[in-house]
Amino acid sequence: MKPIIVIPARLASTRLPDKPLADIAGLPMIVHVLRRAEAAKVGPVLVACGDQKIADTVTAAGGRAVMTDPELPSGSDRVYAALESFDPAAEFDVVVNLQGDLPTIDPTVIDAVLKPLGDSSVDVATLVTEISDEAERYDPNAVKAVVGLAKGETVGRALYFSRATVPTGAGAHYHHIGIYAFRREALRRFVDLPESVLEKREKLEQLRALEAGMRIDVALVDTVPDGVDTPADLERARTILEN
Repeated sequence: MKPIIVIPARLASTRLPDKPLADIAGLPMIVHVLRRAEAAKVGPVLVACGDQKIADTVTAAGGRAVMTDPELPSGSDRVYAALESFDPAAEFDVVVNLQGDLPTIDPTVIDAVLKPLGDSSVDVATLVTEISDEAERYDPNAVKAVVGLAKGETVGRALYFSRATVPTGAGAHYHHIGIYAFRREALRRFVDLPESVLEKREKLEQLRALEAGMRIDVALVDTVPDGVDTPADLERARTILEN
């Protein structure tokens, strides 16, 4: 396996305008994510930029920036476009799609997403953590991964993802963490697929892969990274990183 990390970033955010450039403890948020990705020591790190301001910020911080079409429909499309531009000879065979709004993420969590790819039959790897907050089980904003992990198991096959509380019955529920590691060919296939029926219904991109017969396995971690989507999230990240 020869992985590379690609962080998709663009300025068009309705809830938090210019989010990647938001100042946190003296650095733009995208630079915090870049530094944590570098600290994971998984492989080279690229920022797939939808805007020149982001590219200039990343370059000024000593990072690698690749400009992509601002009209691309998703982060996955942006990641693939940047990868093809940076590595046309396909030297890297695994790509980690790391969200650009995770400025406090633990670098070990980034590294953990590669674990399921030790099985050559896995196309895509992602992360889950066990839900401990009862309210989260019923929160449609907390995406659940349906995976049958026996006691002591930390890797398993994802059967479905949903905003609903699934599966039914007594037992653990797992919060899906939206960090992915794709085999390169799997990412190429994924971005070429049309939006699927269940993807539209649940508004969950990963269902496109499952409906197409691709295998997604998960690694179990013990924390959910704090994403920044709102002004309140931004203030929380500032509190964490300024202390």
